[in-house]
Amino acid sequence: MTQQTPERPNGGPGAGAMIDEDWEALRFRVHRSAYRDPEVFSEEVARIWGQTWLYLGHETEVPNPGDFKTRNLGGRPLILVRDSDGQVRVFFNACTHRGTVLCRHSEGNAKFFQCFYHAWAFSNAGDLAALPGDDAYPDDPAFRASMALRQVPRLDIHEGFVFIAFTEDVPDLLTHLGPAAHYMSLTAKIGDRGMTTLPGVQSYSVKGNWKLAVENAMDGYHFAPTHNTFVGYLRETGFAVTDDDQYAYDLGGGHGLLVLTGHNGRIGMVWEPRFGEEEKTRTTAKRREMQARLGDDLAAEIADASRILFVFPNLLLFDLEALTIRQLEPVAPDRTDVRAWQFVEVGEPESVRALRIKTMVSFVGPGGLATPDDIEAYEAVQRGIVATADAGDPAHDWSDMSRGMGNEKQGNQGRSIDEGAMRSFWRHWAHRVQATTTVGGTPPAGPAKPGPSPLLAGTGSPQEGA
Repeated sequence: MTQQTPERPNGGPGAGAMIDEDWEALRFRVHRSAYRDPEVFSEEVARIWGQTWLYLGHETEVPNPGDFKTRNLGGRPLILVRDSDGQVRVFFNACTHRGTVLCRHSEGNAKFFQCFYHAWAFSNAGDLAALPGDDAYPDDPAFRASMALRQVPRLDIHEGFVFIAFTEDVPDLLTHLGPAAHYMSLTAKIGDRGMTTLPGVQSYSVKGNWKLAVENAMDGYHFAPTHNTFVGYLRETGFAVTDDDQYAYDLGGGHGLLVLTGHNGRIGMVWEPRFGEEEKTRTTAKRREMQARLGDDLAAEIADASRILFVFPNLLLFDLEALTIRQLEPVAPDRTDVRAWQFVEVGEPESVRALRIKTMVSFVGPGGLATPDDIEAYEAVQRGIVATADAGDPAHDWSDMSRGMGNEKQGNQGRSIDEGAMRSFWRHWAHRVQATTTVGGTPPAGPAKPGPSPLLAGTGSPQEGA
């Protein structure tokens, strides 16, 4: 029997139901305060960003000893650095003396970091290297050791992707990633000489809640209507766009995956006319190289479909025309900072690199035919959800995500144009922030999940994220 939905929450996840899930009525709704309430945002910062693995960057961003990048994550300034011995480290960007931001450059190469306030200096391995007037301090090695830079409590790397956690109390990284680890590994196997990020980062701010960016990425339903200009362009070039054979997967732990065929071409993988005849020849040769190196099955898995992978809570991999790494940084309930990098094959010909970048900026780049549409869509949602706040009728202050529940209830694989991947994200979100959920009827046993990973066979496949 369906439980009665409580009144609108007034003060965060514990004040009333944030999610209304009814398998008899085939209804799934999220209360709109989840996108706008400062107390909800505070709970997210504490219970999600402060208590789980977060994607920080890729180790190829700091390829040489001394290379460093600074960026904020979870609202905290950090230094990502490769020390002089070649080890990747992550420090809080704060001088241990008085807390001053230590490194004020966004990137560079340095053996030492010196604080501008009192000139304390630290090696790129975090050791206190010098402090002016050291005769005024205890002549004690333990004192100097105690003033070393503070490293983040947990750091681990999977296929070059650097993750950190602000608490020791997290599972190992592969357990957190679960099946998502396999799809990250697929991207790492594309190049026969490896993969690397390109120098430079696309950075922009969105006037919208971070969860709207996740919804947008996991929502194949919006592709044709929102990006109709791009769809029309592809059709004019001779590429037939279709929604057939496109599916969504719940990878557990809040992670989600869209597998898309007939969505677009992919440089070196799936040719389309706008790429030109030279790239058509190279695509055929690239497939042969991958088959020889990886075997037919794994080569086909990598090459034959586009994918959008979401790793909870802040990593998106867009393996579409080109391969883009995107990172989300919540700033406020109604603002999200986004960073994006291009992930490319090491040593690919300059002509291919130029085509890849040109193709990327035409769609998923900040000025392309897709990303501005997407930003306008979720900024419009953020503006619109204010309209029904405190409007007197709590039944109207919900956002519906019910599409495809009937299909899911029958045990069928979810389609990308349904909203199943969004529902799995919201269920895990509610678990993490301890938000109240009303559930009516009997939920299905669960949608189909991708099959066993040939890439991880024999190495101990990671458990599904908790």
